[in-house]
This record gives sequence, structure tokens and C-alpha cells, in this order.
Amino acid sequence: MAHTALVAPGVTSTRLPLLDVLRGAAILGTLMTNVWIFASPGSERAVLNGGLHAPDPLADPSAANIAESVFRFLADGKFLSLLTILFGVGLAIQYDSAARRGEPWPGRYPRRAAFLFLEGTVHFVLVFAWDVLMGYAVTALLVARLTARSEKVRRAVMWTAGGLHLALVGLVTLGDLAAADPGPGTPDPAAVRLYAHGGYLDQISFRLDNALALRVEPVFTFGLLVFLFLLGGRLYRAGAFGASARGRRIRVRMAAWGLGLGLPLGAAAALGGPDFFVLGRYGIAPLVAVGYIGLIGCALDRFRVPGAGALGSVGRTALSCYVGQNLLCMLLCYGIGLGLTDRLAGSGPWWVMGLWAGVGLVLVTASRLWLRRFERGPLEAVQHWALRPRPARGPRP
Repeated sequence: MAHTALVAPGVTSTRLPLLDVLRGAAILGTLMTNVWIFASPGSERAVLNGGLHAPDPLADPSAANIAESVFRFLADGKFLSLLTILFGVGLAIQYDSAARRGEPWPGRYPRRAAFLFLEGTVHFVLVFAWDVLMGYAVTALLVARLTARSEKVRRAVMWTAGGLHLALVGLVTLGDLAAADPGPGTPDPAAVRLYAHGGYLDQISFRLDNALALRVEPVFTFGLLVFLFLLGGRLYRAGAFGASARGRRIRVRMAAWGLGLGLPLGAAAALGGPDFFVLGRYGIAPLVAVGYIGLIGCALDRFRVPGAGALGSVGRTALSCYVGQNLLCMLLCYGIGLGLTDRLAGSGPWWVMGLWAGVGLVLVTASRLWLRRFERGPLEAVQHWALRPRPARGPRP
């Protein structure tokens, strides 16, 4: 069966089971962050006006605050970085596949990226403002060109992009530290009413009217996206995802360095308060993501891990599960559906974590049942149909 990235139909290299498990973990892990957006008053707008800050477990060490803080800390930025690295892996696999077939590169890939951008646009407008697909599509166009260049060029671009991104993160963090403390953010009352009681068309109109503000994350993190795409390709070429002894050694080092450095630094940033949010999410989280890859890989190397097959099913239907989890949360949390955010406002974090577990269980079950009958997930099948080469038409008689 062909190996596919989140958006990459038609890859003909041998499937690497670890990548499916990692991709499934990344999809469910991004939901660990996004679920708080759906469950917060003001929802998508609350991200912009500071309404999503985690509680301070030092000021109030209740069980609920500690559980929420740990839940958020383990996910925030880490699984998004993991997903981005895996996208870069998928791009490198596609390049190798094209090279083996003797096809030019990037060849038809810009068409795939354009289709991904279209998918992301539809997802942004109809479902979720904080879509990642549009940013991935734009980044992929650049990195696809770089993939065919020498290792020296790729390495130079990767570290330049990473360095510029860290400089930007550092400047923003210094600015936050120097600025007067504005206090905890409060949701915009109009946005609260919109998502609790407004109609579906009103929500679409809100996303379109505020498209520039709601698309700020992929612009701010463009350097990071380029770095992580290229890092994914570099790890793939080094054999980090293979079953060889070399791959196992690389995974051990990734776990040791990524978690050994990333978790203490991330914990310090989280406990430092909102001023260190940008540093934690966009500066330290990618390091932890590398550690997650190593940790999951080491676990699969040494043990029979319960649930690995379930994660693999989610990974094989990653695009469908990514869109599906956001669609389910929209219908469960917003007033156009069950309106749980408004109904359960002020009731604590437990229902939000339960919502994540419930939606995750639905995705695991649905993906496993679907793959018993079909080779690809539903949205992956649409991609494959739309992007497969069409036979040339002969001259009319």
C-alpha cells in the first residue's frame, strides 16, 4: 500500500508503520489543544484577545487546575510541531518516489499544494478558523523546490529559517516582558454571543470578515514551518523512522535530547506565566516534539504498545480525522449544535478533557471500521481522485 502524508496521495514507497502511529498521535494531540478553543466562550475569537490562558497551578493547586495545566502543557504546540515534521517527511518520501520513477521534480506537486490550499480554505471558512492546511500548502511549495537541492543548501536554509524564527520569538517575548501587565484577557461579548447563539452563516461571515487576523499564526510561524519541514526530510534521510539499528539509535538520541531539554524548559516557560507563552509554544515545543518522536519510536521498538494499531488507523486517515474532529467539536460546542460551551460554562475543565477523549474514541473507531472496507480515508480518496493523472486523449477520428 502506498505511504501517504497528511495530504500526499500517490506515494509509492514502502509504508513505514511508525509514521502512521506518529501521525495518529499528532492528529489526536492537536485536538488536545484545539478542544480548548471550541470549549472557551468566544471560541475562535478568544485566541486573539487572550481568553485561553491556562490556570496557574501554583496560585491555586486544586486537582482541576493541576489536571488542566498538565493536559495543556503536554499538548500545546508540541503535536502541531510533530505534525509539521511529519509533513516534511511525507514531502521527502514523495521526492524519493518521483526520483525512482524517473519523473521530474516538483512535477505535479504544485498542483497538489494548490489543492491542499483549497481544502484548507474550505476548512477555514466552513469549520475552523485556526486551520493548518493553508500554511502547510504555502510552505510546501517552497520546500518542494529545496528538496531537490543539495544537502548543503537545505541545511543552510533550514538553520537560517530556524534562527530567524527564534530571533522573532525572542523579540516578542522581550516585548511581552517589558509591557505593562494587562491582566487576564476577557472574551469579546459579541463573539461569545455569536458562537453561543448565532447562526452558522453568521459564523462564516465572522471568519471572512476577520480572515487576516485569524490567519496570523502561519504568517508568524513561517520560518518555523520551513525549519520543521526540512528537519522532517533530514530525519527521514538519516533513517530515523526505519526499523534498522541505526534508526533505533537515532530515536534514542531524539528522546533523550528532546525530552531531557525540552520538558524542563517548557515547564519553566509554562510556570513563568503568559509573558512566556510565545516562547513555550513556538520556541520550546518543537524540541519536545522531537522528543515525542523518539519516545514513541523507542516504545514501539521495545514493547507491544496497546493502542498502537488504533493510532495507526487514525494516521492512515489523517486528513479525514483532522477535519472530522474539528467538525464534531463545532457541532458539539457551538450553539448551532448542542451548545455545550454555553451550557457548561463555569463547570470546570473535566468536561473539556472528556470531550477530547470522546471525540478521539469516535475517530479511532470510525477510522478502523472505514479501513476494513476502503484503502483510503474519505477525504484522502477525494484527493486521490482529484489529483491522479488523467490518461491523454487521443485525436478524434
